[in-house]
Amino acid sequence: MFKRWLLALLTRVGLIVLGLCCCLSLFYLLACKPATHSSQQSLLWSGGATSKEGYMALLQEREDSHRHYMNSLSKQIAQLKEALQERTQQLQESLEKAKTRGILPQGLESLHKIPAQTDLKDFLRSQLSQAEVNSGVKLPSEYAVIPFDTFTLRRVYQLETGLTRHPEERPVRRDRRDELIGTLETALHVLNGPLQHADNTRRKHTFSPSDFIEGLTRTEQDKGTVYELMFKGDGPRDFTQLVLFRPFGPVMKVKSESVDTRSTLINIIVPLSKRPEAFRQFINSFREVCIQQDRRIHLTVVYFGRDQIDQVKAVLDQTSRETRFRSFTLIQLNEEFSRGRGLDVGARAWRRSQNVLLFFCDVDIHFTADFLTSCRLNAEAGKKVYYPVLFSQYNPSIIYSNQTLLPSVQQQLVIRKDAGFWRDFGFGMTCQYRSDFLNIGGFDRSIKGWGLEDVHLYRKYLHSKMMVVRSPSRGLFHLWHEKSCADELPPDKYKMCMQTKAMSEASHGQLGELFFKREIEAHLSSQKQTNRGT
Repeated sequence: MFKRWLLALLTRVGLIVLGLCCCLSLFYLLACKPATHSSQQSLLWSGGATSKEGYMALLQEREDSHRHYMNSLSKQIAQLKEALQERTQQLQESLEKAKTRGILPQGLESLHKIPAQTDLKDFLRSQLSQAEVNSGVKLPSEYAVIPFDTFTLRRVYQLETGLTRHPEERPVRRDRRDELIGTLETALHVLNGPLQHADNTRRKHTFSPSDFIEGLTRTEQDKGTVYELMFKGDGPRDFTQLVLFRPFGPVMKVKSESVDTRSTLINIIVPLSKRPEAFRQFINSFREVCIQQDRRIHLTVVYFGRDQIDQVKAVLDQTSRETRFRSFTLIQLNEEFSRGRGLDVGARAWRRSQNVLLFFCDVDIHFTADFLTSCRLNAEAGKKVYYPVLFSQYNPSIIYSNQTLLPSVQQQLVIRKDAGFWRDFGFGMTCQYRSDFLNIGGFDRSIKGWGLEDVHLYRKYLHSKMMVVRSPSRGLFHLWHEKSCADELPPDKYKMCMQTKAMSEASHGQLGELFFKREIEAHLSSQKQTNRGT
């Protein structure tokens, strides 16, 4: 009887204890719930609130709170991983000692094969010690300086302006935007961490994005990226500076393979309307590069209209007789000129079974045999398209105005800042396989005349999973020619045409000399008179 009563009593006590444990667990979970930081600013780069509605603001606040909470968890996980790696290293060292003494227990041989992280950590620390972070390095001249970019919560101020030409802007590239946001979040985690408070007992305030003033960042290509971030302090003249460094790892081998281009035929497609002299100059270069040197080329000329087409036919017939070159196609379209329409017709006119490599070209383009090799190497069916950046010549009559005779075309093909510029805003010259061109949908054939058709096609590839290889080409030149912008062009196209015309005439300094020509001549004249008087 006593045993039954004791058993019942123990059962009740056990249930009560279990209930208390459940309650404590519930209270613990509620206490660990992430707090809402309504005072913190969002790390958005768009600037300002996204809605006037109260519930949208509440949702944004909750989203920011959860995002910061997830980032905090990610940092804690990273710390746990680092601690695990340290313990693993300690275990590895213990196993090494045990093996050296011959007392490694049986069954632990597999643990001895755990890869050590010491070499990688030592390498990353050496990257920090070699980079210009803690101290300066001796530089040969001002041209060797790597400038910083300045950034705030919403803007980046940069010397390398890229395609946008904006000296300040919101980061356009997502990786750049995420990089700066992630760096700021890392800085806030470091400043608000227990180690930081242990080092600085005076600081009791929790740092938030609103405390961030500005940051500096620059990248040494062989070492890593440094970030210097400045935050508000306790007083108006107190600041907290944090320096972070993202080291680059060692070079890794990705792949090594042989590429056979002996059977890769290139179909060069040139849309044309009138301009027989320019076409004759193009064919002269074509004969030297494609017929005499490369010999794996097909030429497709898409001619608009009937005027002067006989001269084009005569040039092709003469080339065929003198070189025995037969691999060309002439297509005539009795319609208004449209570059996109001509290239599209030329690409679809291919009737051979093989998937040919296309090179969309213009009559004012000069290319070398090395460029054709780059065309074959940088385009891959189903994987890559090649969009080279060509070097555009300035007006030779301005560049060589101090010479009696203009140099030959071959002598003008030099890459110098006073001879031309990289045409990074142009996307008309491209190498891509016919299958990729057709699968992506080709050109927008509703576009008439000059401009925009190449940009639309370029954006199609950017929005796809194809890799776009964009790089300057040392063997691709745009020869200068007189440019006229038709009055019937819509305003956006006319503006683009005039901007291109202005950029193609001469460099900024050369245009300045023309603009201030009278003042310069007057100064030279006064200097001569002064010298005569003395």
